[in-house]
Amino acid sequence: MDLNNVLSRLEVADGGETEELLRRFNRENNHVFTFDQKEEALRRKLCQSVLSVLGRQVQPACQRTCLETLRILSRDKCVLAPVATREGMMTLGAMARLRAGEDGGDDRNSSREDAPSEEEEERVVVEALKCLCNVVYNSPAAQQVSVEVQLANGLCASLRAARTWHHEVGLFTLRLLFLLSALRPDVRGVLRREWHAVKLLTEVLEHTLDVCWVGPYEAARPDSQALPMPAEDNERAMEALKALFNLTLLDAGEEDDHQFRLIAAILRHLLMLKTETEEKTEEAHSHAINLLNNLPVSCLDVLIDVPVQGGLEKHGGKNVDAVQVLIDFMEKRIDKGSNYKEGLTPVLSLLTEGSRQHREIRRYIKAQVLPPLKDVKIRPEIGTAIRNKLVRLMTHVDMGVKQTAAEFLFVLCKESVDNLLKYTGYGNAAGLLVARGLLAGGRGETQYSEDEDSDTEEYKSAKPFINPITGHVEEPMPNPIEEMTEEQKEYEAQKLVNMFDKLSRQNVIRPMGVRPDGTLAPLEETLRDTSEDNSGSDSD
Repeated sequence: MDLNNVLSRLEVADGGETEELLRRFNRENNHVFTFDQKEEALRRKLCQSVLSVLGRQVQPACQRTCLETLRILSRDKCVLAPVATREGMMTLGAMARLRAGEDGGDDRNSSREDAPSEEEEERVVVEALKCLCNVVYNSPAAQQVSVEVQLANGLCASLRAARTWHHEVGLFTLRLLFLLSALRPDVRGVLRREWHAVKLLTEVLEHTLDVCWVGPYEAARPDSQALPMPAEDNERAMEALKALFNLTLLDAGEEDDHQFRLIAAILRHLLMLKTETEEKTEEAHSHAINLLNNLPVSCLDVLIDVPVQGGLEKHGGKNVDAVQVLIDFMEKRIDKGSNYKEGLTPVLSLLTEGSRQHREIRRYIKAQVLPPLKDVKIRPEIGTAIRNKLVRLMTHVDMGVKQTAAEFLFVLCKESVDNLLKYTGYGNAAGLLVARGLLAGGRGETQYSEDEDSDTEEYKSAKPFINPITGHVEEPMPNPIEEMTEEQKEYEAQKLVNMFDKLSRQNVIRPMGVRPDGTLAPLEETLRDTSEDNSGSDSD
């Protein structure tokens, strides 16, 4: 469709002709996402012309068509200058009923008498919100204008009417709030302090998930016979979770502890829900885990303290159903074998901090992940158990992944080097021990309960024969120097020394030693430190 022709006709067209002309443009370009660079100036003019039409009194059907055109044009970052102005953003905000730049409130019924239909007006609102999402995402200038006209204030005013939302209105309102809070970190503090967005989003989440409270921080158990969560509710819930994640990236101390415990209880409820597909359930649980990581770790007791539902005596009266969901989620992400950094490390971090802070969580997870050892004939990284999979991750090529997995197992072992080596072997744990300065053994800094781990009889009987480096009992190997004479042994030893010396001189390798504090250092330094210590003790 010739854009010059469209622009010339728009200048003289009335409302009906404008609608028909733009509708044809929309049909032809609905699936276009890459535009001709030569027509960039023409598309920019079309943006301006469409905004001019929206500034006039036209019917909702024409408004919706204009907004569809703007949505298509907003896919091109280079033509958004006319929209990324105060006038352009105020126009879109008014179309979306966001009352940008005002104090809030809901005026959606103020001029409904002349409106052809409520459904048509809702479509206008949805298209305006879609436009705003595209424009804010693609234009830093529009992001700045959004701050200046207090678009976030209008979004929060809309959140107060969340119970009356139609699905798409709610979905794109939440998505716009997510985008604005993600792209403009400076807005997050204002959203929390001045407009109480965390509280409003929590209420949206509570309503969307149909939470029924049976205790201060306990939601009723989902009915096992109930239908899965509807797809539309799940979509809105995930957008609310993403927005809450952005807002809680700030210092958690700014919010009331009650509010965070309420969020934790709602997230526990979400972890127990199922959606229409397993993929969507996993996605919802992933967003819940990300948000749980932002909450103060002291709030995680809400996951296991559910007095009305009750727990089992063997778990100290705690309910560990939600913790089991997290363990299952972790194992699924490990089994995927890809995208560990984004997909796996959040749940590992959550389980690590929960275990470090809450004894009951740690004891339950350890029973599932590191059960008492029986068969020690197989290397710890070989097998299909959760322990085997986590030990394999301790030598992963991604430094963040290997450190997170190692820290998780270390905490489950109450930060005891001896306990960790029992389950992993020295070779797999070396990276963590170097990083923590624990090569010489010992414990981490966190204080844990004094309950002792009990070893199985099988482990006790095999312990003297376990290779501490590999962590398993090895088959006896033939001694390669058994048939050598003393002269041959001396020759081979000298040959090996010469090889190491050559590699060291060429800086291919560097001999290292362990300092008294458990950290690595060049061998000459550690020998010097040792001799100084000895000379100091001799002088007394």
